[in-house]
Amino acid sequence: MQRRDFLVKAALGTAAASLAACGRDEAPPAVEPVAAPAAPPEPPPAPAVQPGLPAIRWRLTSSFPRSLDTIFGGAEVLANRVRAMTGGRFDIRVFQGGEIVPGLQALDAVEQGTVEVAHTCSYYYVGKDKTFGFGTSMPFGLNARQMNAWIYYGGGQELLDDFYANYRLLSFAGGNTGAQMGGWWRKTVATVDDLKGIKMRIAGLGGAVFSELGVVPQQIAGGDIYPALERGTIDAAEWVGPYDDERLGFYKVAKNYYYPGWWEPGPTIHFFVNQAEWEKLPREYQEVFRAAAYEANVAMMARYDHQNPIALTKLLQSGVKLQEFSEPILKAAYKAAQQIYADEAKKNPAFKKILTAYDKYRRSQNAWFSVAENRMDVFLQSQA
Repeated sequence: MQRRDFLVKAALGTAAASLAACGRDEAPPAVEPVAAPAAPPEPPPAPAVQPGLPAIRWRLTSSFPRSLDTIFGGAEVLANRVRAMTGGRFDIRVFQGGEIVPGLQALDAVEQGTVEVAHTCSYYYVGKDKTFGFGTSMPFGLNARQMNAWIYYGGGQELLDDFYANYRLLSFAGGNTGAQMGGWWRKTVATVDDLKGIKMRIAGLGGAVFSELGVVPQQIAGGDIYPALERGTIDAAEWVGPYDDERLGFYKVAKNYYYPGWWEPGPTIHFFVNQAEWEKLPREYQEVFRAAAYEANVAMMARYDHQNPIALTKLLQSGVKLQEFSEPILKAAYKAAQQIYADEAKKNPAFKKILTAYDKYRRSQNAWFSVAENRMDVFLQSQA
């Protein structure tokens, strides 16, 4: 297929055009470490904080390990910018998952007032209510740009905050990984029958969809995935994409790397703030926080876009086999997802409320993307 040929050429560095698109003159040697991306351009200086504003110290718990510098780094971008714009008077200390509470309990810690803010994925908490899925990503839902459009301008922020208010939380978009990969599999899967009985680490509603196809979903924090895959406790695992996946070493114990991650076409990571603590902040600090979260949201996506092509090159050079989910699997997953949505909407008013608006917005966005964006992408890929 032309798409697969393009991806392999881009990854292996055999086509000069593909390499140029990755921002490099030649493919990196297999042993070359991935260089950290250059820091983003500095934004214009913020207005000075008014003298006499109080010194405030918050704690932020992340769901991610510090070693995953890009997804964890979103919290550091926020904290550093807030500190810089307030002359250190608003100080947010960042803790990796497990330092204060386990990574998958970050949102609970904010709700309970253990910490003031968390950096986490809303869909980790679909066990409480499937409506939490909309804040991060829905199977076959909005991509990264569409998520930003929906949250910032399409009414998504208001819908999400209306739901999060039930948990005494406010939310601020704080990063996106872009469309994710379909994970690492010990064996190849071509049909729906091949999925039956496979134990897979997968978060959010993607696990519910896979469950309908016979997969046994497991929710495991990022730092615990590798040992589970290595020991054979699980047969497959998804995380993010090439840059993070290479750092976590999954390719050492599973060589089949599938795409696309249809359950995460554009997952947004959020800063969740305790509502009572937010209301205590001076208005100036609230505005600083909003601006810093916005910067973190934009910076994370740019870093992943820069780093993933370089990391994919290295993974393929190490013997990883790039695999595409078959059409039968994609169609079965899509059908199962739509049924799950319909069933949940019948019994969950909060889910139905957001689904109705979200699905209408998705259809409008996809109609637009099919005109200019997709046509340009398909043509350029055919020229590689």
